Amino acid sequence: MTTAHRNEAVRSERRVIGNVVRGSIGNLIEWYDWYAYTAFSIYFAATFFPQGDSTAQLLNTAAVFAVGFLMRPLGGWMLGRYADRFGRRAALTLSVALMAFGSLIIALTPGYDSIGLAAPLLLVAARLLQGLSVGGEYATSATYLSEVATEGKRGFYSSFQYVTLVSGQLVALGVQIVLQQVLTGDQMDAWGWRIPFVIGAFGALVVLWLRRGMDETESYKNSSSSGAEQGTVKALLQYPRECMLVVGLTLGGTVAFYTYTTYLQKYMVNTGGIDKPTAAWINFFALLAFGVLQPLAGALSDRIGRRKLLMFFGISGTLLTVPLMTVLGGTQNPIAAFLLMMGGLIIVTGYTSINAIVKAELFPTNIRALGVGLPYALTVAIFGGTSELVALWLKQAGMESLFFYYVSGCVLISLLVYLRMRETSKDSRMGN
Repeated sequence: MTTAHRNEAVRSERRVIGNVVRGSIGNLIEWYDWYAYTAFSIYFAATFFPQGDSTAQLLNTAAVFAVGFLMRPLGGWMLGRYADRFGRRAALTLSVALMAFGSLIIALTPGYDSIGLAAPLLLVAARLLQGLSVGGEYATSATYLSEVATEGKRGFYSSFQYVTLVSGQLVALGVQIVLQQVLTGDQMDAWGWRIPFVIGAFGALVVLWLRRGMDETESYKNSSSSGAEQGTVKALLQYPRECMLVVGLTLGGTVAFYTYTTYLQKYMVNTGGIDKPTAAWINFFALLAFGVLQPLAGALSDRIGRRKLLMFFGISGTLLTVPLMTVLGGTQNPIAAFLLMMGGLIIVTGYTSINAIVKAELFPTNIRALGVGLPYALTVAIFGGTSELVALWLKQAGMESLFFYYVSGCVLISLLVYLRMRETSKDSRMGN
């Protein structure tokens, strides 16, 4: 290779990295806003709902969390179609604007004692907007990172979707930890929980400016399909097997992910008896390690294939979820709780690190964003968004251990899909 060719390759790789960074920062803010809700729900549950026992109030906030997921299929359809017709960059910019507005509503809404039923109704409206945004963000960012990545490194670069997804959750937890150090418990319950939503709204405005400098992907610009064909449900229906594969790929992964991330903090507090600040620290360090694992596993998939990592997740998740959750519910030792949580997150890494690229490799360019987004969002809305609700409902009914078997069963269904699917890295439609 000549010096000129090497310099051109370096410039091209730097441009890829720049686009990945700009796309990923936006993804981080989106998911920070989304997870700030669940991180701070233990503080604002009493603000939006009538007084009652803590489990009942958390159940109400979990129900609203699940309602937000109902909009994700609509967001996956609307913004996925928009991305396929008008470009990935335009759709990513629109999604972050919707998220900013939703966060601002939560930050400014008075409590139930002040405006009665309007308080939870406004909370629901805000989560519906954020659900619309996140549904579109996943589809478009998964597509963008997969298309903009250098061939042979797509597993590595696309894994940054979950790096930034987890980073968004980490930032939410980090804000929570800082506020816990500087504010009293009463201050957190009264008004301190509003601060993270103000931060999220402001961060989204910064991302709007950053995303203006992103390049459109070459795959989209070179797409041979006409505008009328791009991003339509009619075009998507030509790939029924691929759509069902996305559902099967996602089912176990989304239930396990939300169990081992968003629900586990409440599980440690509500079942294990670990105090709130300690549970927040455990979650913070476990998720930090989880984020580091994503690009390592993504790079591994570029070498050994995607299917082997999915098989690791499917087998381990099916066999080990029940013992991990059972032991964790009975420990108050912070180190033991951290190690148990890490065990679950290592298992989930087999899914999270590569799920974006696997789905993107199933579809051609003209339908990729919608194909990745719509069946994924439907599955997440039905199963991922209700995971916490199911867990808390079973706990309130005195049957909490049944939830562990529910998670294992969902992972088992996905394992059956992994056993029959092809190796997408060797049979990819990314060039189409």
